[in-house]
Amino acid sequence: MMDSPASPKEKVHVLTIHLEDYFQVGTLRSVIPPKNWYRFETRVEKNTVKTLELLEEHNLKATFFCLGWIADQLPGLVRAVSEKGHEVASKGYLHRSLREMQPGEFRSDLIQSREAIERATGKKVHGFRAARGWMHEQDFWALDILAEEGFSYDSSFCPLGREFSGDRSQRFAHRHKTSSHDIWEFPLSTVSLLGFSLPIAGGNYLRQIPDFLMRRAVAHWDATCESPFVMYFHVWELDPQQPRINAAPLFQRIRQYRNLGKMSRVIPDYLSRYSFKSIAEFLDLPDQPAAPHVVELNGSLGSRLFSLPSSHGRHAQARKPLKEPIPITIVVPCYNEELSLPYLANTLKSVEERLSPDYVISYAFVDDNSKDATWETLQKIFGNFPRCDTIRHPRNLGVAAAIMTGIRNAKTELICSIDCDCTYDPHQLESLLPLMEEGVDLVTASPYHPLGKVLNVPGWRLGLSKTLSAIYGLIVRQKLATYTSCFRVYRRSTVAEIQLQESGFLGVAEMVILLDLLGRRIVECPAVLEVRLLGQSKMKVLRTILGHLRLIARLIWEKRDLRKNRLRDAHSGSIPKVSTDGNSPSLPTANQGR
Repeated sequence: MMDSPASPKEKVHVLTIHLEDYFQVGTLRSVIPPKNWYRFETRVEKNTVKTLELLEEHNLKATFFCLGWIADQLPGLVRAVSEKGHEVASKGYLHRSLREMQPGEFRSDLIQSREAIERATGKKVHGFRAARGWMHEQDFWALDILAEEGFSYDSSFCPLGREFSGDRSQRFAHRHKTSSHDIWEFPLSTVSLLGFSLPIAGGNYLRQIPDFLMRRAVAHWDATCESPFVMYFHVWELDPQQPRINAAPLFQRIRQYRNLGKMSRVIPDYLSRYSFKSIAEFLDLPDQPAAPHVVELNGSLGSRLFSLPSSHGRHAQARKPLKEPIPITIVVPCYNEELSLPYLANTLKSVEERLSPDYVISYAFVDDNSKDATWETLQKIFGNFPRCDTIRHPRNLGVAAAIMTGIRNAKTELICSIDCDCTYDPHQLESLLPLMEEGVDLVTASPYHPLGKVLNVPGWRLGLSKTLSAIYGLIVRQKLATYTSCFRVYRRSTVAEIQLQESGFLGVAEMVILLDLLGRRIVECPAVLEVRLLGQSKMKVLRTILGHLRLIARLIWEKRDLRKNRLRDAHSGSIPKVSTDGNSPSLPTANQGR
């Protein structure tokens, strides 16, 4: 395990830190695309402050590799890092891999990120690190572009396995010759074992590899290598309380969350054992002001924390505003949704902006007697929302009962119900609402429609839902692709007086089937269903399956009775209360529980 000879002087190593939020990392990219970043509760400010305090405690300076998106959204935070004497370098604008971009795309992304950071700090950006994945020999074209754009160094290499086994110098800081320039390269540190390079630089490796092995490997580097040890970590790694994204694949969740709690102990230990500085300090790069035309743009940035997309969903289309805005109520059933509510709040702000030309929105949040801090979080986040009621059930009644509570307490004729966890993106109301024409009593979202779509949802859940929908399709008059979606638009005068016997998930299907038996018109809208990101599903699978089978049997019996009586009550002046036992739960009115 021999490396380059050690220098007799005191060793100074390089500390690099990734300035990004917990939901922007590559391991979660499959379930959280950049277009949805604005919806998440940001924790990067708190985590960056914690990181700055840690560095100040150890009297160290570091290089912060920052996303350009962060610099645009939180310029004050990035400026504060720079004003503390730390270097701020580029990590690209969005969290993208070099393999995702052609050279022209990479150059544009690089320039965009550099300008965003320079607007925030007022200082020239010297360095770059790839945001997602490490650079390899086939990616050397990116170094040409970096050198052409005036960057002084790159720190994207992490030679692993047998890569560069014939040229050990590639494992250490060196000058890389491009076709017409040269540029410094600071590879992430590795240890050589039996001809294989193994990672020891920090971050995920610190969390996954046993402490005693990592400490021994780093100590060996410090004792035997002249080149600086290049260490890194992410600011979110100091935040073990960050929300868990349960939709991510198992392996990615292990990478993201395993041993996260130990980083607050391990990182200070390394900072106290060794001397570190930023890459700019190591290379004696001077602080230089950013180009004047970049700094002048700094004052033009808006104050909004997150930028909003211009349109949503495959069915969203440009439309002319209606002559008179239509009042609607959005009903949100909640049960143990403390973690989802901040995400929902950011999403609903965007939804209201999209719908505001045509609709005046009221809200009814129904807490179904949650066991966590859902009720308190509702008051905190939505207490100042205009036209907003918060309602609390005295006991847990189920999602269908919560929806009915919201419907009965609404003051508008048109009522939308949405999922608190946003498994159906609420922006899709843009597609559902126009379908609520005269004579239509219910519009329901359908991911199983030929034009619908399902993203990242487990196969067993799809199979269960499609099978149940097929069975229900044998019973009802109007054939739908799905009967179990909570994402709907209702006509209040039609549904408010219906009495459901099933108050939980089963009641959602029961509602559609009863309306069908009563001859009401139901319209299906193609929609996109996504996997739940935050919190846990409340569905008890076996209980739900047995319940649906019981409901199907009961509805077959009721359909026979209704046919026998020729639906005498179906066309009466009021909607009949379809109930066989009369034991529907008593539901509270608006603001009860405040």
